[in-house]
Order: sequence, then C-alpha cells, then structure tokens
Amino acid sequence: MGLASAAATAAMHYPVTAAVVGGTVAAPLVVPAALGALGFGSIAAGVQAGIGNVAAGSLFAAAQSAAAAGISWSTSAVVGVGAGTAVAAAKAAVGL
Repeated sequence: MGLASAAATAAMHYPVTAAVVGGTVAAPLVVPAALGALGFGSIAAGVQAGIGNVAAGSLFAAAQSAAAAGISWSTSAVVGVGAGTAVAAAKAAVGL
C-alpha cells in the first residue's frame, strides 16, 4: 500500500481528522494564492493608496498582509480546525 493509498483510506475512515490535517497543511499555500487571485497584494495596494489610511487590524489590512507575507502556522491551525469542524457539522447534518 503506497502513501497516497494509505492517506486516502485514512481520510475515508477519519474525515474530520483528515480535514483538520489537510486544512492545516494546505492553508499556508492556498490562502496567499487565493488572496492574490482576488487582487490582494497588487491591485489592493493601489486601492489602499487611493483611500488613504487603512485601520490596523481591519479585514482589508489582514488580507493584504496574508497575501504579501503568507500566513503563520498558528493561523493555519485555526483554518484546519475550522475545516474539521465544518466536516463534522456536515456529517451530523446528513446523519453519518
């Protein structure tokens, strides 16, 4: 049994754990790329220059920061736990 096959089998048997691990590992790669695709990091820098002061800690500021520098592993863990929670809620909703 190869690693990919073992991972797929484990994901089928433990989908919540798989979502937590997958979300934690994938978030540092996916989030900055998704924000970049939405224009954060380049287009948003021009918007920010046009609107002036952006409040520190605002959603706009956080998205700009994540697009430019990526996200931390602690933030990635939060994304992973969120993914696991979503999978658990979906399973409960359909009665699995």
